[in-house]
Amino acid sequence: MPKLFKLPENTLKYFVAAILLAIPLYPKFPFLRIPGTYVSIRFEDFLLAILALVCLLEIWPKIKELFNHGVEKSILIYLGVGLASLISAVFLTQSVEVHIVILHWLRRIEYLIPFFAGVLLFKKGNHADLLNFYLKVIVLEVFLLFFYGLGQKYLSWPVIITQNEEYAKGIALRWIPGSHINSTFAGHYDLATYLVMMLPILATSFFILKGKITKAILGLNIFSGLWLMANAVSRISVVSYLIGSVVALALAKKYKAIPVILLISFVFFGFSADLKARYMRIIEVTKEKIIQTVKTQTQAYTLDVFAQEVEGTTSGRVSSNTPTPKPVEVFEDRSTSIRFNVEWPRAIRAFRKNPLLGTGYSSITLATDNDYLRLLGETGILGLLAFLLIFVRIGLLIKKALPLTNHFSGINLAYLSGFVGCLIGVFINAFFIDIFEASKFAILFWLFMGIAVSMIRYRKYGYNN
Repeated sequence: MPKLFKLPENTLKYFVAAILLAIPLYPKFPFLRIPGTYVSIRFEDFLLAILALVCLLEIWPKIKELFNHGVEKSILIYLGVGLASLISAVFLTQSVEVHIVILHWLRRIEYLIPFFAGVLLFKKGNHADLLNFYLKVIVLEVFLLFFYGLGQKYLSWPVIITQNEEYAKGIALRWIPGSHINSTFAGHYDLATYLVMMLPILATSFFILKGKITKAILGLNIFSGLWLMANAVSRISVVSYLIGSVVALALAKKYKAIPVILLISFVFFGFSADLKARYMRIIEVTKEKIIQTVKTQTQAYTLDVFAQEVEGTTSGRVSSNTPTPKPVEVFEDRSTSIRFNVEWPRAIRAFRKNPLLGTGYSSITLATDNDYLRLLGETGILGLLAFLLIFVRIGLLIKKALPLTNHFSGINLAYLSGFVGCLIGVFINAFFIDIFEASKFAILFWLFMGIAVSMIRYRKYGYNN
C-alpha cells in the first residue's frame, strides 16, 4: 500500500521550485470571495493545498518522528494556543464572526506548510546541489520582479494591491509619481520585507561563490533588488536590510565586504528622492514637535506670570485683555500617527479585554502595523509567548552551529549566514509591519526557515536533537 502512494523522487524538489516562483510572481487576484471580509481564496491557497498533500505522502510512514523536535513541537503549541484563542473569542468575548476567525486560524496553518516542505526536502542531503538550483530560481525571480517594477513605473503596467475592500477585488491600478512600487506584491511593505530576506542571501552568495559569470549575475541581481527597495520607499525596511546584510556578512566572516555593500546601498538609496523625502519628514516632524513643546512651555510660563501680576495688583481693577495663544499647528508623519494613535492603542485595548488569549484572529481588523502587538491583541500573552518560543528554539539550534564558518562552506555557508542575518531584519520590520500575516512573504519565509533548520540538523547534530 505505501508503494502505491510513493511519489517520484524529485516531486518535492520541483514543487518547491514552483512555490518559490509562483507565490511572489503571481499577483493577488481573487478566486473566491469570502463574505464578511475582503480576504479572498486565491491561486496560492490551491498551490499550498497540493504542497500539503505532497508533504503528507512523504512523511506519512514516519509522521510521529516529525514532531519529536523542539521547533516542530513549538509550532504545534502555537497553533494550539491559536485554537484556544479562537474558542475563547467565539464563546467568551464574542468578538469575532465564527467563519472568519476559523479561516484566519487555518491561514496560519497554511503559511507553515512550506516549513515542513523545507525540512523534508533538505533532510535527504545534497544541500549544495539543491541550493544551487534554488539560487538560480531566486535570481530569476528577483530579475522578473525588477522588470515588472520597471514596467509599472515607466510603462503603466497594472498594479494589483489589497489595501482596501475595493482594491482587493483585483482592480488594476496604475503607478503615479510619488507613489510606491509594489511590483507583483500586494503592497510596498510586503515587497520591501521580501527584499530584506533575499538581499542578505544574495550579498553573501556574491562574496562567497566563485566565477566571474556567477558574480556578474549576482551583482546585477543585487542592483535590481536595491532599485526595487529604493522605489518601494519603506523606511524601516531599508534599515532592516542594512542591519541584516551586515550581520550576514559578519557571520560569513566577509568583513571587508561590509563597507562595500553599505556604500553601494547608500548610493542607490541616495538617488531615491521619495525615500529621502520620507526620512526628512521624520526629521522635520521631530524638530517641529520639539519647537512646539518649547513654545507651549514658554507660553504657559508667560500666562502664569501674567496671572500672578494681575493677582498681586492692589490699585483696583485692572483693565487688560488676557493674551490668547495662537492655535498650535499640527505636524505629523502620517504612518507614525496612524500607528501611535489608532492601530497600536486598538491592539492594546483588545489585549486588556482578555490578557491571556486576546480577542481572537480578525478582531482588531486586518492591520496593526506591529506583529507583536497584533499577537497580543488577537491571541494574548499566551499567543505571543507561543510564537516567540518557535524562534527561541530555532535560535538555540542556530547557536549550536556557530561559528557557521566552522561547519559550512560555499553555497551552504552563503545561504545560512544570509538567512540568519535576514532574520534580524525581519524581526525589526515586525515592529512596524504585520509581516507574518502577509502571505507572499510568510510562505517563503517559513520555507526558507525549514531549509535552514534541516541543514543545521543534517550537517551537525542528526535528527534526534
